Amino acid sequence: MENLTLLWESTGLYNFTGPQAVMMAVGFLLLFLAIKKGFEPLLLLPIGFGAILSNIPVAGMTDEGGVLYYLYGGIKSGMFPLLIFMGVGAMTDFGPMLANPKTLFLGAAAQFGIFATLFGALALNVVPGMDFNLKQAAAIAIIGGADGPTAIYVASKLAPELLGAIAVAAYSYMALVPLIQPPIMRALTTVEERKIEMQQLRSVSQTEKIVFPLMLVTLTALLLPSAAPLIGMFCLGNLMNASGVVDRLSKTAQNELINIVTIFLGLSVGSKLSAEAFLKVETLGILGLGAIAFSIGTASGVIMAKIMNRFSSTPINPLIGAAGVSAVPMAARVANKVGQESNPYNFLLMHAMGPNVAGVIGSAVAAGVLLSLIR
Repeated sequence: MENLTLLWESTGLYNFTGPQAVMMAVGFLLLFLAIKKGFEPLLLLPIGFGAILSNIPVAGMTDEGGVLYYLYGGIKSGMFPLLIFMGVGAMTDFGPMLANPKTLFLGAAAQFGIFATLFGALALNVVPGMDFNLKQAAAIAIIGGADGPTAIYVASKLAPELLGAIAVAAYSYMALVPLIQPPIMRALTTVEERKIEMQQLRSVSQTEKIVFPLMLVTLTALLLPSAAPLIGMFCLGNLMNASGVVDRLSKTAQNELINIVTIFLGLSVGSKLSAEAFLKVETLGILGLGAIAFSIGTASGVIMAKIMNRFSSTPINPLIGAAGVSAVPMAARVANKVGQESNPYNFLLMHAMGPNVAGVIGSAVAAGVLLSLIR
């Protein structure tokens, strides 16, 4: 009888708590969104499954010696986000941005959402139950860049206790780009502005594509060393692709390596979706601030593009400003789609890829600024 009692007390049914059951339900919800709705499945699927595993009682997967405990070391050290940045760099073509360097301003403008949300997070402290310090506010604000790896990297450095909520918010809003951005874009532009056709981009030489990442990493090293890990790995991946002499390395970074790291990263983030870390009033604040940050970033890019169009000698369709957030290439595709609603012959995809790529650089620079100022 005593053995039966010990057996019963070792089961999950005996040890389950209400909060653990809720968080497992959250994990299943993320799996549903990834599988059924197609919302960022590459990340939300392993994150959701990681949330389920981390909340299984007695299993000890997040305790020292557990598989999720060791995987989280890749986030704690910053290795996983940086390796993903290298893979993203290998898949990125700087050509559209170099063909129209003015789009760098659009990528920069879209980062306004990050710094606006920093103050918004601190302002939320007047709400009962909300208590964000400066480091936590900075980690939350980076969601506005719509760059999941950067958000995870900054959160792991400044506010690891908020990592789960920040990662879920960042990737959820990235998945919702086709729903969130179009209403903002239409509200801030006229039909005539959305009809604007842009001139064909010039051809960019291979030399330019090789020199740019080298120049970018050099400037980063001289002016903002704190952004060097992100920018450096991004430029390394891009240089492997642009140089054309290490195709095997470039293809590995784009495929096998980034896929393996994505699995580990997702499970590691999911390990932080424990009941005690996630089921707080602050989580609702993070989700709300993430939406605000993303919306402000989208609006800032569109407004900057409208200003640039007014003073530019060549026409600029303001819709491409919305692609200044880092959701590559989804934001560029949304800009193209909204443009074709008003003008079926309007092809903005390659034009929007310029600010889209600039947004990746901008979010990494913004992360470096926050890491430099807030320690």
